[in-house]
Amino acid sequence: MKFLPPNPMRITKMKILRFGRDLKPDEEIILRDYLAIERTRLANERTLLSYIRSSLYLILGGIAFLQLEGFANIKYLGILSLLLSVVFLVIGVYRFMLLKKSLKNLYYKIEHTNE
Repeated sequence: MKFLPPNPMRITKMKILRFGRDLKPDEEIILRDYLAIERTRLANERTLLSYIRSSLYLILGGIAFLQLEGFANIKYLGILSLLLSVVFLVIGVYRFMLLKKSLKNLYYKIEHTNE
């Protein structure tokens, strides 16, 4: 019986919206690692703000489509835009909280390993 290597093109089970789970601090953290964590935290906040901005633009577009009177079919596009803005906002806040929690746990582990 021949041994067949696993097919690299085969799609395995993917964990959706999960990241940062494999962060494990070393015994001693250096300044470069601490600054990398701070950059990650700031990037997380920037990403949340971009989700909020996109959500607000979709709300504005949806309201504009709903107020057009000469086009009856565009009202559905306005409703879709309003629903998508809520979805964007929920996904953005969810991802922000998930990474914030992960970074908080990492900070907590770093504080205890440095004591």
